[in-house]
Amino acid sequence: MTKQSFIKGTMILLAAGILNRLLGFIPRITLPRVIGAEGVGLYQMGWPFLVVILTIVTGGIPVAISKLIAEAEAERNEARVRSILRISLLLTTGLSIIFTIVCLAGAAWITNHLLTDSRVYYTFLCMSPMIPIIGLSSVYRAYFQGRQNMIPTATSQITETVVRIIMVLICSYLMLPYGIEYAAAGAMIGVFAGEIGGLVVLVLHFKRNKAQTTYIANVQIGTKKTSGRLSNLKRILRISVPVTGSKLIGACSYLFESILIAQSLAIAGVTTALATAQYGALQGMIIPIILLPSALTMSLSVSLIPSLSEAAARKDMQTIHSRLHQSLRLALVTGAPFAVLMFVLAEPICTYMYNQPDVGIMLKMMAPIAIFIYFQAPLQSTLQALNKPGAALVNTLIGSAVKLVLIYILASKPELGIKGAIFAININIVLVTILHWNSVVRLLKFRMQGSDFAKIIAAMAISGISSYVVMHTTWSEADWLRFTASCLIGVVMYIILIIMMRLVNQGDLLKIMRLGKKFIR
Repeated sequence: MTKQSFIKGTMILLAAGILNRLLGFIPRITLPRVIGAEGVGLYQMGWPFLVVILTIVTGGIPVAISKLIAEAEAERNEARVRSILRISLLLTTGLSIIFTIVCLAGAAWITNHLLTDSRVYYTFLCMSPMIPIIGLSSVYRAYFQGRQNMIPTATSQITETVVRIIMVLICSYLMLPYGIEYAAAGAMIGVFAGEIGGLVVLVLHFKRNKAQTTYIANVQIGTKKTSGRLSNLKRILRISVPVTGSKLIGACSYLFESILIAQSLAIAGVTTALATAQYGALQGMIIPIILLPSALTMSLSVSLIPSLSEAAARKDMQTIHSRLHQSLRLALVTGAPFAVLMFVLAEPICTYMYNQPDVGIMLKMMAPIAIFIYFQAPLQSTLQALNKPGAALVNTLIGSAVKLVLIYILASKPELGIKGAIFAININIVLVTILHWNSVVRLLKFRMQGSDFAKIIAAMAISGISSYVVMHTTWSEADWLRFTASCLIGVVMYIILIIMMRLVNQGDLLKIMRLGKKFIR
């Protein structure tokens, strides 16, 4: 099985992540034009509950698989690798079946009592069968990531995205004549089709390895290796339960957030339909733009867990510090220009993407906080990889509690409304990032040079001013031309500045170019 280095594995996931994010914006741009903001709200409203279920089913298991398989690889213990995979498949499949039945049986009660708009019922029914598909996919992806082979994950993600793009648009369009709630359900059917496509690709990758194929075909339950399986099960649970707890807090916070936002807007005098539309704009339009640059940080986070776990097994603190510093610096350097452009060009971005310039104010409010999102992911992965998921759990719990209280207080004020909810979400992001940073610093005695932060802030300020001047100076009557030039000037100026300030050195550029040639081949 092909094994990649940390940087190469990260670049493979990054290439797939960027492609997926770009492709993923095709339905996000077109779907609001097909079913409107209210339809997007119905489509998005079912997700928080599904995220809670998926967190229970798969939350910490992929992290445990990736970590334990990486450790077994370091020990060259193939029998243990196979045992971990088998136990994980059985555990995830069992949990998936149970919760799928619960969701299907309780769909009517859930949508009428827990969710804030009963029209979500059909969307909820269509999303429930995705639980076992996503569960199995997460196990296979974690298996390959534990072996530090990121190609199956990348190809499955691309396949899932392409199938989803096609099917979401087709199904939502075909169902639109029956009503907006059916159109939203049709979009969810398209997502389901994409998940099936991604799982098929993972299974094909897995079957190409004859050793694993032979192992799966000859699995026997109740052999003499029971004690070994029990030991591996305990290790999986010991890692996965705290991670699941941490993610479950975030998932439940996401669910309560959706409920509280709608209820608080109702208190503020906003109608149910308008509240659904505003929630759809926030979660279906603004948040995806904010998360677009996180393709890199997610790739870094996925690669960090097995890399740091392997280094920790060798007690190689130098490698741990090096990998973490590399990840955080890349997260800051690459995320900063996007945060600047989203702030300076918020209104035209929302105009050209969604034909809804009014939601640009939401993007402008969240853009300055986006840099904390990109910085947060590698920190959380570090805590998980170094057997400190409990710290991440406590940090997430504190942030979620503060966010929910602030949503209720701020969003219920008529003069704030949805802006109050955004204020609360921003405070949560900053608070959790600071808490994660503090935990990592105390654990590893880790430090980053303050000059790096100062240089990045300076580069952001100068490139932002340049972009603003180009956009708002009437040197051309064509808005699209000024917008395009503003983006290019801002990015080029930022690249020049980070090279001049040596935030990116020649060795980094040469390494990326060499990897780029490999990707092309």
